[in-house]
Amino acid sequence: MMDAAQLATFQAVIEEGSFDAAARVLHVTPSAVSQRIKALEQTVGQVLVRRTKPAEPTEAGQALVRLAGQILLLEREALDAARGALGGGGRTRISVVVNADSLHTWFLTALAAVPPELALSFDLHQEDQDHTADLLRAGTAMAAVTAQHAAVQGCRVEKLGAMRYLAVAAPGVFDDFETTPMIVLNRKDRLQHRFLASAARRGTDPPIHYVPAAAAFVDAIRLGLGWGLVPERIAQADIAAGRLVGLAPDRHLDVPLYWQFWRMESTALAALTEAVKAAAAGALR
Repeated sequence: MMDAAQLATFQAVIEEGSFDAAARVLHVTPSAVSQRIKALEQTVGQVLVRRTKPAEPTEAGQALVRLAGQILLLEREALDAARGALGGGGRTRISVVVNADSLHTWFLTALAAVPPELALSFDLHQEDQDHTADLLRAGTAMAAVTAQHAAVQGCRVEKLGAMRYLAVAAPGVFDDFETTPMIVLNRKDRLQHRFLASAARRGTDPPIHYVPAAAAFVDAIRLGLGWGLVPERIAQADIAAGRLVGLAPDRHLDVPLYWQFWRMESTALAALTEAVKAAAAGALR
């Protein structure tokens, strides 16, 4: 049997990124944290934490990250139910990974719609939609907005809809897809490349500007640094205002999005799931 305090300490180390930070959160000494982790590793018979900055779970530790998070969530909800009208419970932390464009356009609306009496604290991680499920596999996120429709082990999947992107540039900037610089969010972002594969001749290799923030990405296009794919609602508003022009009126790129979340009976996750589905229904195709 694994000790509950050791498991909670392990989760705190992974969430906070270091033994010292975990000690501050748990109100114990760093030595106590170290002793608990060593004891847990002896019980499992495997090294569970890479002593890096930040601390990371080993392959063996990844399975325990999810277990620790699920136990903590269920304990919190059980305590809240037991206290009932007496109140006095703390806030429940929900870790979610979201792609940049969803976070920039519609996802915060979902968080704002979660009933405040649930007292949730959100820990948001931003990642490319083709890679968001990786944090679910690692156990460090409880839910994800992802482009991956195949369920991660231990998770459920709900289809949300598709985010439509339009290729745009500032007026007078675009010459052709070969020579005009392309704006890309980061090196994991392949949206522009996917669009090029269908809209330009094979082998097109334009210059690239990397702009790693959704709002700054759109600003870079508005300022004339190059062209890029922008969510439909933002693109249409900017085209109507004359800030941007569409580059291929007969072409667009649709990215299907899914909501993956831990397969467990949780009031908090159920409420968040309903809020996410409702917000997506109003924002996605």
